[in-house]
Amino acid sequence: MQVTVMRRWLARHERIRDAVPAVVLIVIALAATAAGRSGWHAPRAAGVAWTALACVPLVFRSRRPLPVTVLTLAIDLAGTALDPDRASTPAASLVALYTLATLSSRRTAWITGVTASVAITGVYAATHHEPLLVGNSLLRFDFAIAATGLGDAVRSRRRHLAQVEARAESAERTREEEARRRVTEERVRIARELHDVVAHHITLVNAQAGVAHHLMRTDPGRAYEALAHIKDNSRAALDELRTTVGLLRQPDDAPDSRAPIPGLADLDTLISSVRGGGMSVTVLSTGARRLLAPSTELTAYRIIQEALTNTHKHASAAHAEVSLDYGATTLRVTVTDDGPPHTAKGTGTGHGLIGMRERATAVGGTVAAGPRREGGFRVVAELPLSLAPTTV
Repeated sequence: MQVTVMRRWLARHERIRDAVPAVVLIVIALAATAAGRSGWHAPRAAGVAWTALACVPLVFRSRRPLPVTVLTLAIDLAGTALDPDRASTPAASLVALYTLATLSSRRTAWITGVTASVAITGVYAATHHEPLLVGNSLLRFDFAIAATGLGDAVRSRRRHLAQVEARAESAERTREEEARRRVTEERVRIARELHDVVAHHITLVNAQAGVAHHLMRTDPGRAYEALAHIKDNSRAALDELRTTVGLLRQPDDAPDSRAPIPGLADLDTLISSVRGGGMSVTVLSTGARRLLAPSTELTAYRIIQEALTNTHKHASAAHAEVSLDYGATTLRVTVTDDGPPHTAKGTGTGHGLIGMRERATAVGGTVAAGPRREGGFRVVAELPLSLAPTTV
């Protein structure tokens, strides 16, 4: 814990961090020149002075690594040439070479490192009259190469860790964006479901309530029949709302009951409820009828439901026709009505048509809607025939 705190503190104080190796090297130089075979004695002033002078540029090694390396190396080489009795390794130059390798490009680090190694070895061998590639001369060459190699390895390690962290952060952002996208899609889907369910059933209930109110005194029998339709439609609305709200449950919530997702098999019930609201509806089916994927079944059902609801609310039509044409690769759903030409569309928000297009697009289909020349309105949906999986 204390080591971590110290590292963070040093990271915030660049000059102090850069000066730490310089202070350590000066202390080592004092101890090394004061130690002798017969015991401790006064440090050699010349050797300590050259080491201290070479360590001064290290205070700026993080900010100017290449100039600091050149200057430190020049001082160490001058000290080796002018003070042959100074037998210590040019440690300040090694620290500068390590820093340069960690902060600069690999090319710059190795060119400087090899050049410095040759210079250190050559100057030491010349001033101490030793062979170039043996003994202490070769040891100094190895030290300089090792410092450069260690710095290069640290730089590669830091870059690798930075890339790993960047990939992890990118993956985290991608997961969050994907989660937000899925939440938005689910919210829009549930909003579509609620709009379709509520708009259809409330429209029918409103129409049937108007019929019952109008006939209550003159024809109680038909008024009673309209009230029965209101009861059926309100129950159906509650069942579908319960199913839609059930989509918000967690998988382990285990709701008491969930109605099945409606499909074309429920079309007769839908048509009956519309007829109960006072509008005549004809259903035509061509082609070989087959069981479709649940998503396609639901999309076709909801488009027919929304089209009939809009007809009932806005078209002032007495009759509507629903056509199902099963082709080789597509199901064509057409809903037309006999409303008068140029009928105003009331105060609708347009969410119904938007919802139909969104539903069709979600399963790879299309929807076109608009008034007919001869009067009335037409909705045409082209849905791909994605068949339901067969059960064995």
